[in-house]
Amino acid sequence: MSFDVFGLHPALRKAVDEMGFERCTPVQSAAIPPALQGLDVLGSAQTGSGKTVAYALPVLQRLLSAPRPTKPGPRALVLAPVRELAAQVEATMGDLCRHTTLKAALVIGGEAMGPQATALQHSHDVIIATPGRLLDHLGRTKGWSLDGVLTCVLDEADRMLDMGFLPDVSEILARLPRQRQTLMFSATVPSEIESITRRYMREPLRVMIDPPRKPAEGVVQKAYPVSTRQKYDLLLAILKGVDAVATVVFTATKRRADIVADHLSKRGIPAEPMHSDLSQAARTKSMQAFRDQKFRVLVATDIAARGLDIRHVSHVINFEVPLYAEDYLHRIGRTARAFTVGDALTLMGHEEKEAMLSIEKFIGMEIPRVALDGFPYDVPPRLTVYRPGLLSRLGGGKKAPRRLM
Repeated sequence: MSFDVFGLHPALRKAVDEMGFERCTPVQSAAIPPALQGLDVLGSAQTGSGKTVAYALPVLQRLLSAPRPTKPGPRALVLAPVRELAAQVEATMGDLCRHTTLKAALVIGGEAMGPQATALQHSHDVIIATPGRLLDHLGRTKGWSLDGVLTCVLDEADRMLDMGFLPDVSEILARLPRQRQTLMFSATVPSEIESITRRYMREPLRVMIDPPRKPAEGVVQKAYPVSTRQKYDLLLAILKGVDAVATVVFTATKRRADIVADHLSKRGIPAEPMHSDLSQAARTKSMQAFRDQKFRVLVATDIAARGLDIRHVSHVINFEVPLYAEDYLHRIGRTARAFTVGDALTLMGHEEKEAMLSIEKFIGMEIPRVALDGFPYDVPPRLTVYRPGLLSRLGGGKKAPRRLM
């Protein structure tokens, strides 16, 4: 579907063209029309499917035709669970607003309160915020209110639930005008999200795109059996052997991210860590340098597993097998975004076999075990994927061919 069918304001349509979007993704085709009509929408779609544009265009279209409020404060509010996702949303909003007079501002932790307070008091049209920092301003910053909010967006609602933000989100929603539009987007819709839907949304239209347990079709998945002590060397060998534009390596801990980044950098592969112990300024600087391709490997904890749209990421490597299958899906969703292709590789120690089997059961498909040609394994890797009969218990997933890299 073309963006022409939506009757967008010419300034928005021009921005869409300049951003290189030619056709709508499925979630955009399904969510934009009802959102433009002013309906509440509950959207569920896999990561990387274009959800930000799916809600940003209706929000901005409405603001371009709506009168400005008499009280200082935003006319649209977007809540996001983590700073990096909020910053990405603000960047997308800025790109879409470039030919309008609309202004968007970021209200997140780790940044100075003063400039954020000024943005709130001077009626920026769209505020993109993390829940905790927005509540800080509601309690401390005078001269503004949420009374003029026409549309509220909850982005990655299930992630906000996982991070314990449900009370904060509920308090914010309770302060908004009753006559408003609410758009909620979530990778999954657990019972707690359903309770928010019943309490704060008005008969939302449900947009469900793709099964929540299905990786993006463009992702090629592989698992490398290897002893734990050889993971560092195998990671280095893989990175030296692949033609990777940009790679995100995920680790289980902040300490491990620092160690892996240092290990790679000292051996000729520029890498930077990304985790919550770094200052917001350092994280922002590092992310921008990664986007600008000033270094090729970002070593991150799960702080970067959701919401970040870095389109040139060609490879995702799990240094450890994630404990939770949902985290695996979110991690590998950092590549093959917007229906491109990418590789998702997992280094799997002997003690991590059961965790990998749980992931395969969750996604209903086998992940082929492979070995790296020429690597001096201290223990020959076993490339057998399943015990007899296990595949049938995965729900009939298709068995992938065994391949060597």
